Amino acid sequence: MKNFKVIIALTLAVIMCMSMTAIAFAATEDGSYVITNPYENINWETVTAYKTALHSHTNASDGDDTLKASVERHVEAGFDIVATTDHGTVNYSWADENVNTLIYGAMSLFGKSEGELEYLSTEGVFSNGTAYTYGTAANGDDYLTLDSGKKMLRVPYGIENNAVSVNAHVNSWFADYVDNTITTYEDAVKGVHKKGGVSVINHPGEYTKARYEIRSENAYNDENPVYNYYINKFATLIREYDSCIGIDMNSKGDNRTRFDRILWDNLLQRFSANGENVYAIASSDAHQLSVIDTGYTLALLEEQSSAALKNALLNGEFFAASHCLGNYDELVAIAASLKEFYGETELYNKVNTTALEMAAKIEGIENGEYAADEDIGITYSTLDDDGYNTSAADPRISSITVDEATDVITINTTDALIVRFISDGKLICTKKANEASLDLNEVSAELGDYVRVEVFGEGGIVYTQAFLLDAAENAGTADPVKGSYVNLGVLDFLFAEFNNWYAIIVRFFSTLF
Repeated sequence: MKNFKVIIALTLAVIMCMSMTAIAFAATEDGSYVITNPYENINWETVTAYKTALHSHTNASDGDDTLKASVERHVEAGFDIVATTDHGTVNYSWADENVNTLIYGAMSLFGKSEGELEYLSTEGVFSNGTAYTYGTAANGDDYLTLDSGKKMLRVPYGIENNAVSVNAHVNSWFADYVDNTITTYEDAVKGVHKKGGVSVINHPGEYTKARYEIRSENAYNDENPVYNYYINKFATLIREYDSCIGIDMNSKGDNRTRFDRILWDNLLQRFSANGENVYAIASSDAHQLSVIDTGYTLALLEEQSSAALKNALLNGEFFAASHCLGNYDELVAIAASLKEFYGETELYNKVNTTALEMAAKIEGIENGEYAADEDIGITYSTLDDDGYNTSAADPRISSITVDEATDVITINTTDALIVRFISDGKLICTKKANEASLDLNEVSAELGDYVRVEVFGEGGIVYTQAFLLDAAENAGTADPVKGSYVNLGVLDFLFAEFNNWYAIIVRFFSTLF
């Protein structure tokens, strides 16, 4: 595997040249900042944070369960907005048969798409006894209404694109677009863009194979020409198509995405240096009911409608959130802060124990006890084995205040314990949740051109979008694509195809010897 990566690195190195551009500090000469707040237009007194699932599967593609069972579990987990995003299958309704015969048949050959397809009725009862009605409202949106009166919005035209490509998956919504030929990232993003939809790059660590790195310093290190190529590929898509809002950086338990925050920060460094933002969502990518409540997005909306959701996604008016964390370095830092602020509590012991188990697994991999490219396979989670949340409450951000007169960003929270401030991929400050104000001037030596925030509590983690520093001053001064980037197109697809199956074959045979 290592030899293969060396070959790929040398091949790509011939095609591209690397150039490292130093990023200047964002502070102006007088030490003050102009802060671009993605939440500037949010009225915290009237807005609602709707729990949103932007990525889920059913047995219409490769999910284990029916659409009806999936919707029921989303109801149980407290979701307000749900997108059904089966592979290569546009979702038009929860009540009518929604299947792409090509994808359904192909998945069946691999033991997927099993069982009967089951959808909602206009009136019905879930297996847990909850009664519901389902239909189209006057605004054109479809809603599931429970007997309690609570409503769930169905996101229109949800799909996971590039069904037959190798993990070059792109989720999209709000556009009736599908192409089930062999397609690339750009094919999907461009097609969705032309039809007025919104897209996001799914679980990039799956495609780049960053999921098989063991140490954070090796993941998405752009001194590695392979990673630099992938970062440039994603940067090009985001730069060329503003409807591609960014990446999904925490999904399905966060094992394969555990390094994708590093990718997010790398993209943020490149784009913020040009006065632009890159957004990140979290999702479950649920193929089983037990995964549905792993990652999710909190959409900040004045009304529960698809138009409001689309606007929020395009403007970064949302938070990413997860009940799971799989990154060793993040957990070590969180455990240290919990101990410093609150002592050796039960939560500290749980986080610290998870980190110690990860450390032992990492050492075992590096010592040859496990396959060299084996997943760590250990995650901090608040969910039980059946996927139900065991925490009493999830952390939430109740409001954000940005005072440009004093250069202070204040994060107000509920059910949180610590608040982490990050810039240029580095943790620059950790505060207790009830003291979560950051004076940028006090940390100016550590700042790049953005700050993003992570809020951690017993129930998991919430991520803000980035606050840009001096965006207008930076606009047009940097190119997010570094070096002499050449999009390899189909050749890149073939590299990914070979890399994918080569890695699978190597891991399979390594278990036999």
